[in-house]
Amino acid sequence: MVCTSVKEGTECSFMGSKGCQFNGGNCHPITEKCEGCQKVVKRPSGDYCLAFPDPTIKWRFGNCSMATHMKAKDEKKNGKVNPLKASKRRAH
Repeated sequence: MVCTSVKEGTECSFMGSKGCQFNGGNCHPITEKCEGCQKVVKRPSGDYCLAFPDPTIKWRFGNCSMATHMKAKDEKKNGKVNPLKASKRRAH
């Protein structure tokens, strides 16, 4: 349904016929770690995430899984490469 509380006019999975069904009754503003993400929408009441109603929960145990401004660390670049496996990859 379309949000009628904080993110008016935006499609929201937490909206029901009785209003916002999220814990607390509305979405929470983004944290400073969310700055620069493409999923942030600016509204007159503040900046909100399109993916999660409470972004602080997503950042509690590390990086947000939906953050578009964070780059994943590639751990294999610094590790050793098995020459047999590398030759098989090149053959394909």
